[in-house]
Amino acid sequence: MLILTRKPGESILIGDDIEVTITSIDQNKVRVGIKGPAHIPIYREELYRKIQKENRAAALIGKDEFENLLDIYSSGRKGDGPDRQ
Repeated sequence: MLILTRKPGESILIGDDIEVTITSIDQNKVRVGIKGPAHIPIYREELYRKIQKENRAAALIGKDEFENLLDIYSSGRKGDGPDRQ
């Protein structure tokens, strides 16, 4: 891990197209601005971990659930919930 010291208003560059700027420092919080290409997603770590967890759970769908989804998709139905006809 590279550790740098920066003051508010100072930046670091990652590659040619990502810039991380320290915008402010208050007590125990640092505000960071990030500029980069639109095709590179930027997430807070806790949100990224939650997305990964949900993706793993979705990948564990059982055969019966998959076949039900396939039936719904191929028949054009919207589902069999209590408010569905």
